[in-house]
Amino acid sequence: MKFGVIVFPGSNCDHDAYHVISKHVGQPVDFIWHRDTDLSSYDAVIIPGGFSYGDYLRAGALARFSPVMNSVKAFAASGNLVLGICNGFQILCEAGLLPGALIRNRDLHFVCDHVSVRVENIDTPFTHELKAGSVLQMPIAHAEGNYVCDDATFAELQGQGRIIFRYCDRNGETTDAANPNGSRDNIAGICNRERNVLGLMPHPERACEDLLGSSDGREVFRSLAGTLAAAA
Repeated sequence: MKFGVIVFPGSNCDHDAYHVISKHVGQPVDFIWHRDTDLSSYDAVIIPGGFSYGDYLRAGALARFSPVMNSVKAFAASGNLVLGICNGFQILCEAGLLPGALIRNRDLHFVCDHVSVRVENIDTPFTHELKAGSVLQMPIAHAEGNYVCDDATFAELQGQGRIIFRYCDRNGETTDAANPNGSRDNIAGICNRERNVLGLMPHPERACEDLLGSSDGREVFRSLAGTLAAAA
């Protein structure tokens, strides 16, 4: 299996994702420049965090027009796996690969902190090695992480089990105080209808070593790799 990590001008978590795949998952991985369009050699693509194009307009709004994104859309439509983290989540929403939008945090401040997230659904390629209801510790670092959507979209996400992660306290309670950015219903991560595209705001790639304060994020990548291994 082979992974690709897309690099936009302003990406700053690309090397973190590369490190996790190469060192912790132990699989081949390449950087993919945003102007490249050939994804035929990859089994999964990661859109990392950062500030694509400096987020001068709106987070992810310019990156969606990069040449690679048309290829990502075709890649996902063919059933391949796409993981968008933080700015990657924003880009997936802007590109129409995931519903809803990420807007300014409720307090209008950049938030950089460790948070707790509850695993809502393990019936995805990204979470099948996790335990439903378990609480993971992962960092966040964003100014536009407030997930919003209309009532019809929310009902669909809820009804189809496509809300994959929710912000919670350390006991697993989804309180308003545990919601760092004001996201609707404490949403921290969602998937598409086919469950092969996942977007989440917390950074699992920054929570893969105990030295960094948590290794809980490692299981997201191991689930992803396990799915690909089973398919192969």
